[in-house]
Amino acid sequence: MDSAGQADINLNSPNKGQLPDFMIDVPVGPGVAAQTPAVEQGLTEAEEEELRTELAKVEEEIITLRQVLSAKERHCGELKRRLGLSALGELKQNLSKSWHDVQVSNAYKKTQETLSQAGQKTSAALSTMGSAISRKLGDMR
Repeated sequence: MDSAGQADINLNSPNKGQLPDFMIDVPVGPGVAAQTPAVEQGLTEAEEEELRTELAKVEEEIITLRQVLSAKERHCGELKRRLGLSALGELKQNLSKSWHDVQVSNAYKKTQETLSQAGQKTSAALSTMGSAISRKLGDMR
């Protein structure tokens, strides 16, 4: 976790706890308020102050949630390490499940059936052609 308390969303990143620059929250300060005055938005000073207070609370909640998520990710990693689970093992398991899902899909079954039939027809055609060539060679002797 960096000093701003922001978490990396990539679970396999060596930089867990950090967000890429484009995702860092931009604090709302007086400079931003000067760019879009609350008066233009139809807000009174009280409404603007209330919104700023709410914004500060929400930003603080976001930071807290990122800290909690980061702590849970570390805990999850520790549990996996203690159980002997690795990212490679999980990838292997996911690929195996995905391959099984493909094999039981209707599209795969239809393709497999079509290719099987094509193979049988090709085999029969090659066998017939081989017999014809053998017969011709026998006739030539």
